[in-house]
Amino acid sequence: MGIIQVNNIRLFTNHGCLKEEAKIGSEYRVDLEIKADLTTSAESDILTDTVDYVHLNNIVKDEMAVRSKLLEHVAKRILNRIFKELSLVQEATVKVAKINPPIGGNVEEVVIVLKDIRKN
Repeated sequence: MGIIQVNNIRLFTNHGCLKEEAKIGSEYRVDLEIKADLTTSAESDILTDTVDYVHLNNIVKDEMAVRSKLLEHVAKRILNRIFKELSLVQEATVKVAKINPPIGGNVEEVVIVLKDIRKN
């Protein structure tokens, strides 16, 4: 099993429970860790034999563009798409961080971490 990480995907979007968050928006960071059998691609040097991190980045951008009240919800949508669209993925972890959340204090970020495995 190999690991592919796509880290520090930075986005500006409008998730959150508050009406103000929908209007103003916030900065977010998404990190992915994907576990897959990379044996074939390590030998073949062919993109179709691996998990394309451009595809992963596009999934994150697409799902982060759809407003959610909860970070857990958007993280689960990202996981669902990864398993649906990328058959080589056996495990995936997604971290969604809201930078400078409006929670009444000096908080750098709030991070939600969800992990899932392929169910055959």
